[in-house]
Parts: sequence; structure tokens; C-alpha cells
Amino acid sequence: MNNVEKYVRTIPDFPKQGVMFRDITTILQDADGLHEAIDALQKLIENEKVDVIAGAESRGLVFGMPIAYNLHKPFAMIRKKGKLPYETISEKYDLEYGHAEIEINKDAIKPGQKVVLVDDLIATGGTMEAAVKMVERLGGEVVKIIFLIELAGLNGRERLKNYKVESVICYEGK
Repeated sequence: MNNVEKYVRTIPDFPKQGVMFRDITTILQDADGLHEAIDALQKLIENEKVDVIAGAESRGLVFGMPIAYNLHKPFAMIRKKGKLPYETISEKYDLEYGHAEIEINKDAIKPGQKVVLVDDLIATGGTMEAAVKMVERLGGEVVKIIFLIELAGLNGRERLKNYKVESVICYEGK
């Protein structure tokens, strides 16, 4: 177990029978846990040349923004459709039961910028696959995708196989 993992609360059978829900609110509620989580995520990109940090709503914003602040880099928000007031581009993706759409401001990423994408969790990889498509449509280059938690049993890494992907904590199941 790494140091951050001790702050994760596991809730059996939520939201349905057989699921082991990995709750990160316990990380956020503990000053040491939050500090360790941000440091561990930031360490995953210490050897990357990066121009912009981008985080996916909502917890990717929570974890990505402090990294951008620490590195003195701009932060790009990837939000659910309809939440950004400026001109945006969007990307649809499939969920386990349905569809979703995310968007980013058209001016958030400039051509040639090197981008690190941040989220709290990788499950099936759909959200980050959509985020990658938007960054690339804007001319950015995704240099790494980082997650606090990976649920390896859902094979989300497979959707992102052409990119460098790392996680702080990896659970083998779903």
C-alpha cells in the first residue's frame, strides 16, 4: 500500500451489489491526505515538459488545479456540456448506461502546447479518451494522462494505449 492509499475509504456494494466503491472524500477531508495525493500526482509528471495542465470535471479540477498552481502553469477546465460560458468544442462519449458530453473553451489550449490531463479515477477511460480528442482538435499534444486511482479490471488503459498513462493507486478489480 502506498501512503495515499491509506486515506481511501472503500465502500462495498455501492452503487450496486458487487462494486467496491473507492471513496476519495476521505483524502480531501484530511490535510495530510490531500497534500500527499497532490504531491504523488505531481511526481508522476516531474520529468515531463508541460505547458498546460487540464482537468476533467469534477474531481480532475480538484486535483489538477493545485498541480498547475505548484508548477506555475495555466489550467484548462474540461467541463460537462453547458457549463462553460465562452465558445467551446465538445466531445460525446459512452458511459456504462448512456452517453455524456464534455467541452473545453476553444482558447484553453493553443497549437503546439504540451498538455497533461488529470482526473481522480480511470475506470473505462471514456472521459479521458474524449478529453484527448478535444485537446488534439485544438492542436495540443497530450504528453501524459495521470490519475489518482485506477480500476484495472475495467481496462480503461486500453482506450488510452497510445498515451503515457500513470496512476498513484491501482486496484486490480472493478
